[in-house]
Amino acid sequence: MQGFRLNGSRVLEVDLTGQPVRAVTGSMVAYTGDVQFKSAGMGGGDGLVAGLKRRATGESVAFMTCSGRGTVWFAKDAMEVLLVELAGDTLRVESEQLLALSDSLRTDVAFAGMRGASSGQGLFTTTVTGHGTCALLSSGGPPVALEVSPQFPLVVDPQAFVASRGQLNQTFVTDVSWRNLVGESSGEAFSLRFDGSGVVYIQPEER
Repeated sequence: MQGFRLNGSRVLEVDLTGQPVRAVTGSMVAYTGDVQFKSAGMGGGDGLVAGLKRRATGESVAFMTCSGRGTVWFAKDAMEVLLVELAGDTLRVESEQLLALSDSLRTDVAFAGMRGASSGQGLFTTTVTGHGTCALLSSGGPPVALEVSPQFPLVVDPQAFVASRGQLNQTFVTDVSWRNLVGESSGEAFSLRFDGSGVVYIQPEER
């Protein structure tokens, strides 16, 4: 089993006791003990089919497998780190917001819907499923967890979206008004709307 914990708010510390952990390639900043690092391959440790799906959809992330016995510290661009425990449920996350995950967790690519009827552009998201710990990244400060209930749907700027979990239905809402207010009127502006019951994680800084 791995012991995931935060060392401050921007560094992930993981104890390896024989079971591997997967982390974003290049995110290791220090380690002690007998630890080996190798590429998780095209599928990121989830097989060739998963790798082909990521490459086809553009929802790709390069993982390395860290194995052995020791302690490893991970960080990326001084971003804040959030630990999410999964107990058989599914987390939907932007691929660039992933830092590390238990090797028992599995990732895949899921269709997230159409970005507006006029553009006809399909969008995809990374899913993380199983039992274990997932470390996420947040730019601009600590991530914010927002509750969603049937009575109170949530609308989020897609540039601030990090991840979501629970029984949520995600749709795209075309809404140019909020972009026009800040002078960003070029292109098709849209928001993410979440209905149902669950949690949506956002970051203070837009991508």
